[in-house]
Amino acid sequence: MNAIALACISIALLCSMGGQLFIKFAMNESEGSARRTGKFLPIFAAGIAAMAVGFFLRLGLMSRYPLSMLYPFEGLDRIILALGAWHFLKEKLTPVLWLGILLISIGVALVSMS
Repeated sequence: MNAIALACISIALLCSMGGQLFIKFAMNESEGSARRTGKFLPIFAAGIAAMAVGFFLRLGLMSRYPLSMLYPFEGLDRIILALGAWHFLKEKLTPVLWLGILLISIGVALVSMS
């Protein structure tokens, strides 16, 4: 795997995470005044666009690299998303959540080694 592939994987992960955070932010804001001020739709659309970019990047990567090589990066997705939710959405990260993230990541690592 070369540097371009790692960059594409990183961009795909960040787009997927960013899209989910944008959509969650839009949903949180829709309870308030965002629908009246017109902020909901642009934020929601940005989330869908980011997730679409991540999806198509992953499709392109799957056509070029074995899935067994790409799959371990899925474990990073959970960690990045949890950190993004903590930082941008001010969500609490409990010890149980960290334990779950750790177990998922260990499971993905074990699967990728087999």
